[in-house]
Amino acid sequence: MNDQLIVNRLAALSHPARLGIVRLLVRAGPSGLPAGRLGEALGVSPNALTFHLQKLSGVGLVTARREGQFVIYSAIFADLFDLMDSLLSACCADTREKCGPRCATATIDLTAQSVTHNKAQEEVQDD
Repeated sequence: MNDQLIVNRLAALSHPARLGIVRLLVRAGPSGLPAGRLGEALGVSPNALTFHLQKLSGVGLVTARREGQFVIYSAIFADLFDLMDSLLSACCADTREKCGPRCATATIDLTAQSVTHNKAQEEVQDD
């Protein structure tokens, strides 16, 4: 993911209504929610909701589909995960210290430490 796309997506999320929309859609899962329910839940007028949904759609975080007379919006989970990964995937990569159990590189490093520890134990047993 290029830096400009990351900036555009973060800018789209920087408005409270748009952040609220994404949170509601993430909670709803792949089936999504009708526009009317989003507007009601957030207390946003239909015109403002349309504006915010267009911003989110424009950067690829939300998609829409028509079901009869309703427009159903869904989060684009793959793109949301890509955004988070682009921000956190190199977490603590340049240090041996890890910031916590959710650190993206902690499990890789812990596995390497475990392998080293197991080899050391094997060498002691062989002596």
